[in-house]
Amino acid sequence: MIREVIVVEGKDDTVAIQRAVEADTIETGGSAVSEMTIRRIALAQERRGVIIFTDPDHAGERIRKKIAERVPGCKHAFLPRHEAIAKRDLGVENASPDAIRAALAQVRTEMPSAHAELAWADLAEAGLTIQIGAAERRNRLGEILGIGYCNAKQLLKRCRMFQIGRAEFEAALARLDEQEASEHSVTGMEGERQNEQAFD
Repeated sequence: MIREVIVVEGKDDTVAIQRAVEADTIETGGSAVSEMTIRRIALAQERRGVIIFTDPDHAGERIRKKIAERVPGCKHAFLPRHEAIAKRDLGVENASPDAIRAALAQVRTEMPSAHAELAWADLAEAGLTIQIGAAERRNRLGEILGIGYCNAKQLLKRCRMFQIGRAEFEAALARLDEQEASEHSVTGMEGERQNEQAFD
């Protein structure tokens, strides 16, 4: 049984969560989070703690931000977009039990801003801002760090919010670079095989 109460958007999300883990949920009922729902979340945070687990889309991010502003100290779980897609729908309800458990194993706690170890220049140097392929690199880095997909500005903010320091950031970058190098190696080998077949 997970101690914290998990905040989701709707009934289908609750069903998906309870297929994966034993947990209580609070449903926001969509993006217009009512004052009563905020009070329930605040009470749950005070007594048991809260994990915000909204859909990995713009509406889900708005809900996450609204709750986090009103109820400080919540934990956050992020689901990679590719784990949340079914047909043209994007949501927690589409995720497999394994994907949900993996996201909950990587929860992050929002902390008061301390001294920031990372700066915009660090993101730029890592190819995470305006370079070609930056969005895909941010997406993958967000998965490795367990903080979800975000634009460059949000990425820097989340690193600070969740107190991700330089060592953790650089370790995640190293994993990302290894993944990309491995993929390029496989792509290169396939290209060589195709060239060999063309000359056979």
